Amino acid sequence: MNKLDPAPKRAKVFWSGRSQAVRLPKEFRVEGDEVTIRREGNAIVLEPPPAPDDWAWLDEVIGHFSESAILAIEESHSEAQQRPDLEKLFN
Repeated sequence: MNKLDPAPKRAKVFWSGRSQAVRLPKEFRVEGDEVTIRREGNAIVLEPPPAPDDWAWLDEVIGHFSESAILAIEESHSEAQQRPDLEKLFN
């Protein structure tokens, strides 16, 4: 199944107890036992949840900064930067 396949497929909708469920065709099977779900206009989008370690690298990096270093970074970004050339370009 090509990710860009424009041909829509049909899936059966049924009730499981008091919940509505969708039986996915074989080519749409997902790993694991859950998906994330959201609406985009009239579409319902199902996606595999992000892997638990997707952001682990960030935790490792942030853990190496001291509290004072983080405060210094925040303070240095709190004031608006003066960029006259950009102001001329966009005004």
